[in-house]
Amino acid sequence: MRAMIFEKAGKPMELKEIPMPEPSEHQVLLKVHACGVCRTDLHIVDAELDQPKVPLVLGHQIVGTVEKKGSSVDEYSDGDRVGVPWLGGSCQQCSYCKSGKENLCDKAVYTGYQINGGFAEYCVADARYCFPIPTDYPDLQAAPLLCAGLIGYRSLRFCGDAKKIGFYGFGAAANILIQVAKHKGQQIYAFTKKGDVKTQEYAKKMGAVWAGDSETLPPEPLEAAIIFAPIGPLIPIALQSLAKGGSIVCAGIHMSDIPSFPYSILWGERLIRSVANLTRKDGEEFLDIAPKVPIKTEATKYPLEKLNEALDDLREGRITGSAVIVP
Repeated sequence: MRAMIFEKAGKPMELKEIPMPEPSEHQVLLKVHACGVCRTDLHIVDAELDQPKVPLVLGHQIVGTVEKKGSSVDEYSDGDRVGVPWLGGSCQQCSYCKSGKENLCDKAVYTGYQINGGFAEYCVADARYCFPIPTDYPDLQAAPLLCAGLIGYRSLRFCGDAKKIGFYGFGAAANILIQVAKHKGQQIYAFTKKGDVKTQEYAKKMGAVWAGDSETLPPEPLEAAIIFAPIGPLIPIALQSLAKGGSIVCAGIHMSDIPSFPYSILWGERLIRSVANLTRKDGEEFLDIAPKVPIKTEATKYPLEKLNEALDDLREGRITGSAVIVP
């Protein structure tokens, strides 16, 4: 099969012919129809996440159909369409796994990081960590739901009952999440890079009640903020935008260092927390909600051999919505 292979940070991935994988006991073999490109892929390519298995097939927003299944797989049948997220497996024995917090398992493994992912014609995945794809969604529109959507949904859950929420960074996850927030009657304030009028206008078009530069205070205090951009200095800026009792949720797997800040802007029972991966419950809930909103995703399609170009476009902010590889 054809696959794009990552071997070393800073080196472009190469299209190669590699053996097709065989599913083990709990795995399914999938014919890949689409795989979303995520900022986490960039973090791996740019050596900001520095423990990948190499050589590696990246990609963890996979939509495919079951071609073959392992001996213990009862969840799916041949021909079923499923989605594969970032969380690829966990020990299922520790206290985290037993309490529904498998996202915190110390032995968790991740798709496109320790396990070969979906920037290929075929892949294998643990059936216990896959999700059925809602029939309403074609492959291209379904792929971004599997990370941008799922991590965004978990982040929004951690905002509790907040009605006024700031989004710092307005990319693929924010594009999906603002639709969920509007469905729930929440108001979104969008923060972008200084002078990025195009993205600010896009955020307003998507339903943001206000959009401006990330260094600007919103017109009124926020009850919560989600930091999508991997930029540590946004934390003290966002804290100054929060009302007392408000929460900041850091949605990324990687962030640059957070500078020191005065205790006075944290005081008042403000809270900073991170989101680590996702749970299977998050996936089940979100993919049940998505067609009810209904969430519409905007995707730019690239062929498999153009993966390096897609990553460059994501890095430089040339993509509105999501980039999706279609083998």
